[in-house]
Amino acid sequence: MKRALTLLAMSLMVITILAEGRRVGAQMKPNYVEITRDAFQKVSDGKQVDLYTLRNSSGMVVKLTNQGAKIVQILVPDRNNQLEDVVLGYETADRYLIGRATFGAVIGRFANRIAKGQFTLNGTQYQLPVNNGPNHLHGGKGVQFQIMSGKQIDGRTVEFTYIFKDGEEGYPGNTNFRVTYTLTDDNELRITYEAVTDKPTVINFTNHSFFNLAGEGSGDILNHELMINADRFTPYDSTLIPTGEVREVKGTPLDFNRSTRIGARINEDYDQLKFGTGYDQNFVLNKTGQELSFAARLSDPSSGRVMEVYTTEPGMQVYTGNFTTGKDKNDIGKGGKIYGVRSSVSLETQHFPDSPNHPNFPTTVLNPGQWFTSTTIFKFSPKFPPKEE
Repeated sequence: MKRALTLLAMSLMVITILAEGRRVGAQMKPNYVEITRDAFQKVSDGKQVDLYTLRNSSGMVVKLTNQGAKIVQILVPDRNNQLEDVVLGYETADRYLIGRATFGAVIGRFANRIAKGQFTLNGTQYQLPVNNGPNHLHGGKGVQFQIMSGKQIDGRTVEFTYIFKDGEEGYPGNTNFRVTYTLTDDNELRITYEAVTDKPTVINFTNHSFFNLAGEGSGDILNHELMINADRFTPYDSTLIPTGEVREVKGTPLDFNRSTRIGARINEDYDQLKFGTGYDQNFVLNKTGQELSFAARLSDPSSGRVMEVYTTEPGMQVYTGNFTTGKDKNDIGKGGKIYGVRSSVSLETQHFPDSPNHPNFPTTVLNPGQWFTSTTIFKFSPKFPPKEE
């Protein structure tokens, strides 16, 4: 009898150890897709596509490709120190080459829209490709479609360069462009844009990452909370072109001066929301010049992740993934996850849309002899308070 009890105890101990091993193993298994460099080793149009990895001492990881200087993956911890991928995207170079060009991309030579693809500079009228209804969007076949030259400076920094040719997509000037990504130990992803030209031109660069702080492919972002340091915005017409007015956000569904759920007012009966089928507005940031200043704070109560945005830019376009439907093949992302409507939010720091046609907007003209520089920081932390049980 005593021997039988001993054997039973030993069996229970083995079962407990195996169960604990399975539990620990389940905890250790990542919830995100492992992005490998091999999946990005491809030659396209005679140029080598590659993957670059940045890591810091806090365990944060950023992966990028020189195809459009795109952010492929951002791994950041939640309140329980669990890493998750917080940007939408794909896991191979092939998918980036044929999929949604804006996922994680640097946009240029001119981000956002230009009315009817036309502007006049120094008495000369320029015609750009019309690729978004009656308007020109994101530089046409801009840098987001290009294989850029990439250089890994060290484990924290990578830079990408591209030369826009005079007349490319209708824009004047040979324009040398460089974007540098740097990851700090404070979980800051710093993006620096630089450009110089040999002929007067217009430029406007941004990064178009699609963020979901609960993890890409985990559902919509309507419960994310957003605070924007902006008292005004630039209203637009039904084709999403600014009217030239600068309007107060107070009393409108665009007032995010206090942290507010993105879904709280997104379906209100307001013309600006109807035109964009959700948020797709340019906010005029509260600032006096080109200083690096606080622009926005995005928080996810479910994971505790917080992302703060700092920029030298005068504006920020907020876009709530209104046109990712989950039904298009290009809306199938990493690991086969489906990206549905409003499954992400983009916080695109930039100059105002259609600026070349609005003298009252901050200028986007770059002249020979000038250096354009701009900096944006995405800073991550698990600071959001725990959920109440």
